[in-house]
Amino acid sequence: MGNAKDENKKYREIQGELTAAGLRFALVVSRFNAFVTERLLDGALDALHRSGAEGGSIDVVRVPGAFEIPVTAQHLAETGRYDAIVCLGAVIRGDTPHFEHICTEASKGIAASALTSGIPMSFGVLTVENLEQAVDRAGLKSGNKGFEAAMTAVEMANLLKKVKGSPSRRAGKRSRK
Repeated sequence: MGNAKDENKKYREIQGELTAAGLRFALVVSRFNAFVTERLLDGALDALHRSGAEGGSIDVVRVPGAFEIPVTAQHLAETGRYDAIVCLGAVIRGDTPHFEHICTEASKGIAASALTSGIPMSFGVLTVENLEQAVDRAGLKSGNKGFEAAMTAVEMANLLKKVKGSPSRRAGKRSRK
């Protein structure tokens, strides 16, 4: 039995569960800064397995760098094989404006691919000032952002399945025919 606050709600709440059972995932991983991205990948795989993903339900796709993540994610989404895509990379600031360009294009590209395809794509691309920050976010002081990105993908895959399957949405599709 719910508490009084739950019983007085004037709305329906929809949210995704943190279970990966029955879902398929692609993990797009940048090889550039591999000493960081491999830790992100380990964290993402740990999250997926802990949440119930089976070994055959995860594909790891390696790309040269963060700039190549969006186009690869877009093509993976177009296959229709995946419920969510986890994008993992590490861009560390250097002495030139190259950092800003790569960070901007990677984030805009991943967002555009997710919106175009309708497949959730989680952003696990570190954009950091230095190597210490990168290592901290790949499993030390700041946790593992790969783990967090994978859990976001699980939750969003479940959420979008619920939203796409909602009765009012199906009724709306029928009325447009």
